[in-house]
Amino acid sequence: MELSVINIILVMVTCAMTAFISHMGMAVFHDGIRPVIPEYIEGRMHRTEMATIAFGLSVGFIASVGIGNALATNLLNPWLLFLATDIIGIASPKKWLAPILGAAYGVLCITAIGGVNTVLTGMPVDLIGALGNVGTYVVTGFAIFPIITIIMQFGMRTGIISAVVVVVFRFGGPKFSTISADAWTMMVGVVLLVALCIYRDAKDKQDNKEGETLNVFSERTARIKKNLPFLMIAGALIAVICNIHVFAGSDVSMFDLSKAYVMTDAAEADALIKTVATNEFMRGLSFIPLIATTAVTTGVYGVAGFTFIYVAGYLSPNPIIAAVSGAVIIFVEVILLGLIGKFLGRFPSMRDASDNIRSAMNTCVEFALLIGSISACGAMGAGTSAGAEGGFLIGGVIYLINEATGRKIMRMAIGPIAAIATGLLLNLTYLIGLTPLV
Repeated sequence: MELSVINIILVMVTCAMTAFISHMGMAVFHDGIRPVIPEYIEGRMHRTEMATIAFGLSVGFIASVGIGNALATNLLNPWLLFLATDIIGIASPKKWLAPILGAAYGVLCITAIGGVNTVLTGMPVDLIGALGNVGTYVVTGFAIFPIITIIMQFGMRTGIISAVVVVVFRFGGPKFSTISADAWTMMVGVVLLVALCIYRDAKDKQDNKEGETLNVFSERTARIKKNLPFLMIAGALIAVICNIHVFAGSDVSMFDLSKAYVMTDAAEADALIKTVATNEFMRGLSFIPLIATTAVTTGVYGVAGFTFIYVAGYLSPNPIIAAVSGAVIIFVEVILLGLIGKFLGRFPSMRDASDNIRSAMNTCVEFALLIGSISACGAMGAGTSAGAEGGFLIGGVIYLINEATGRKIMRMAIGPIAAIATGLLLNLTYLIGLTPLV
């Protein structure tokens, strides 16, 4: 991540804007905070109560997933930036104070992460290099989520049949040079999931009733449209910080992007970025039911919209085109939001699937991060007299202590944190002579 004046200013302005729109109740990043904001806007909750809820929902993600992934990839991420600006904006008593505090936080993040990485890179046991293993299986693991969602929503039998179909298509189906095997796997799974939802609702004939239910929320959809200029600015800024290689939008993209940005072969790096963008696009499609439903029922949008602005940022040839693309994408999303809400209302199974989708995504990414993190622990241990088994032992003990003590650190974060802690401990034992390098 290049630390330049322009990059610092762009991150600062982005965090200022996201903190401001959070304060105004226009958009937040955390899906769990979105339903709380109308309680404040409509006078049923004080700002201090709302801030307490926002802090409680987000602080764990910031301290673990946000910081852990930033150190592992040397890229900023939405858990580190936007969950914090959610809290900053909501907690700020004045609307002019929110962007100031947000800007200060943005500067702190972009300047501190690079410094911490420099310190870690200079350690005798290769911590940063080994941390590259953390994300090895994330994209492949993430591609499995539609199968897990189908099992959760339609049962084991349907899920197993879907899994067989997906595996057949992955290894024996048509091949496209622009679509990776993982993206192809996920795309087939998503198509099966949508088809099953539509089939169930057509069979149950419940669409009309649900469609009428969602029409009640047209007033809140109109509120989002009223805030469109601010949302477009935020979308443009986020697309730009994706484009300048300081920010990655999700755990699906950040690990591969961190590899692509340091590759010396431009063609190879470009191919990997295109693969990442395809995977991110598929992830965005999968989140439409969740984000659209919470938006039309609360009148509060997502800071990154449906997250397609990440894709625009990765693929745009320069920051100017990225900014224009980000703004246009948010404009189109908001304009179409009412139609999307009505469509989802016609198929309640798709709306119901949003919780299962989110749960399945978390499960798959947690699993992939754990496997990758243990691999990183082994790689660090292999460079010392402790051996790969010693690295595995340290990482495994950290993970199991967390499980045995009631999971103080969420599973999404414990893998990367265990890998970082293993590296630090091995460097400490090296310094006192217990684990010399081999």
